Amino acid sequence: MSISPPLQALLAALMTWALTAAGAALVLLLRRPRPATLDAMLALGAGVMLAASYFSLLAPGIELAVSLGQMPFIMAALGFMSGGLMLMAADALLSRHMSHLRFTGEHRRTTLLIASITLHNIPEGLAIGVAFGAAALSADAAALTGAWMLALGVGLQNMPEGAAVSLPLHRDGMRRSHAFFWGQASALVEPVSALVGALLALHVQPMLPFALAFAAGAMVSVVIGELVPESQRSPAASVMTLFTMMGFTLMMILDVALG
Repeated sequence: MSISPPLQALLAALMTWALTAAGAALVLLLRRPRPATLDAMLALGAGVMLAASYFSLLAPGIELAVSLGQMPFIMAALGFMSGGLMLMAADALLSRHMSHLRFTGEHRRTTLLIASITLHNIPEGLAIGVAFGAAALSADAAALTGAWMLALGVGLQNMPEGAAVSLPLHRDGMRRSHAFFWGQASALVEPVSALVGALLALHVQPMLPFALAFAAGAMVSVVIGELVPESQRSPAASVMTLFTMMGFTLMMILDVALG
């Protein structure tokens, strides 16, 4: 609690970037990593992120709105839907823009993948920063633990994302070192957006309930639109469902036990 929230948010986001780089480094170490391992990490991270979206973002935002004399259901609903719709709109604009570029099928697919993952890392970084800012304002050790668990969940699902960028790039003919560079670079936006999120949470407190719900909506949109469908493509879909539930349960247990 003695470390400044922006610094903690920056350190947590650097951890998520490092885990992305670790996933991207698979292109340097392995020829064909087991798809089931990557799917399981995606599923587990999805469960942790889904639970963290409620326990670390949405529920604290509702409680804070009550304490500030705001209408909690209005702030939560507006923020949650705004976060999800913003990410969906950004995805649609990105896909539309990419469709007009004269790339081959493989190059277009890979470029779209890099851009999409980079785009999704922005709200994830903001969510981390906002969670640390809210924990500092509440002076609650459990909230601080929840913020670190949120960062851990983001980092877990970042590892297969890093591999999902670097491996296709190498498959399409790029050198291993260059493929690793672009894989880890996709998460460089997270430390910056985490720092911005923490500063906004600390200095614009009346908007914090909306910001928490906004980050929750964006993260749930990522989980539903990207992580769960990707993990469910595994032949062992029922096992991936179990991993998602395990991730959610882990985050829920930690919140109840520490809160």
